Amino acid sequence: MEKKLMIVGVGGQGTLLASKLLGRMLLTRGYDVKVSEVHGMSQRGGSVVTYVSFGDKVYSPIVDKGEADVIVSFELLEAARYLPYLKKGGTIVVNTQETLPMPVITGAMAYPADLVRKLKDSGAAVEAIDALTLAEEAGTARAVNLVLMGKLSAHFDFTEEEWMNAIESSVPPRFIDMNKKAFLLGRQA
Repeated sequence: MEKKLMIVGVGGQGTLLASKLLGRMLLTRGYDVKVSEVHGMSQRGGSVVTYVSFGDKVYSPIVDKGEADVIVSFELLEAARYLPYLKKGGTIVVNTQETLPMPVITGAMAYPADLVRKLKDSGAAVEAIDALTLAEEAGTARAVNLVLMGKLSAHFDFTEEEWMNAIESSVPPRFIDMNKKAFLLGRQA
């Protein structure tokens, strides 16, 4: 049976590393895995999305509306933006951080209020986490992606050791310990 995930965020938040880490984990378990490239204005702070599909045989990574089993969102507004892609009864793992888009910064629009409640009201299973605070506790705000992967890890039957090996294979050596700490903080949250 094929499973589909979306990893969404704002350019520069580490969505590509998150999808690489997840893809590596799934490959070690023998799944056929397809991961899309990042789509969007990733270098300008714009919305980005990566698709990850896995199963016995997968032909495309692309996720259409109503097909995602899980959406991992690095930012609240991005979770709301991609909510239509979540299947009925699906799960959203979301960072409660708010990254203000340009229309909000310029005062042309207001940032939507109560987004976590609105996500829950949609019927989605919402796992909201303050990933930024946990990443900073691990040593760097840039580890939000690993905190979210730690939270996501509860949805898989991979061992902690398997995740740690994948982290070691996915990040530069000088960042391994910090990323492992961030992952574990997310896993325990």
